[in-house]
Amino acid sequence: MKFYMTPGSCSTGIHILLEELEQVFEAHVVNLPAGDHFRPEYVAINPKSTIPTLVRRDGTALTEVPAIAYWLGRTHPRAGLWPQDVEVETRLLEAMAYMTATIHGQGFARLFATSTFTRNAADHPAVKALGEEIVRKGFGVLAQALGEGPYLAGGFSVADPILFYLEFWADKLGLALPSAVAAHYARMLDRPVVRRVLAEEGYAPSKLGQVAIAEMVEPA
Repeated sequence: MKFYMTPGSCSTGIHILLEELEQVFEAHVVNLPAGDHFRPEYVAINPKSTIPTLVRRDGTALTEVPAIAYWLGRTHPRAGLWPQDVEVETRLLEAMAYMTATIHGQGFARLFATSTFTRNAADHPAVKALGEEIVRKGFGVLAQALGEGPYLAGGFSVADPILFYLEFWADKLGLALPSAVAAHYARMLDRPVVRRVLAEEGYAPSKLGQVAIAEMVEPA
């Protein structure tokens, strides 16, 4: 398989899943600031010009984080990364849609790509403030979904690396997290595959320790 990704982006979640499933794949870095996603050769693979893209062994391409995560989970049932219970399955789909469409697409997008929401620089602070509000509310919703559980579906599933990349972005921006979400982030950082993926993508997992996690927790 061929995996088109950008280090530190939403594709990190899929990168973690590929490694967790011990898949063999070629990694191709798409340089977003350089406009690689608009190059004809990439558009031919993914007309949306988005990342990530997973080209499967039959040559067909999958796009969109929830779709790729779902396919990986369903096609590797022995790994147990996709639930069998219909209620748990439905709740997991619900969580993945909310994380990618709302927290990422409406929240973090306003923080990372402010100018795409308004061309007027005077409006940028308001756009960013709304983005942060959406992110904070989103993490609150996910904290309720986690409850006292270690992961979103009870056990580790394809949804947890998606939550992880959002937590990772919050870490980079210095945003506080609800205690349940911060605990999930710490739990994910303890996974050897996660630490390996971060190192492969050019980050230093050792700097994301328990002290840093403790500082991220919102005051009670």
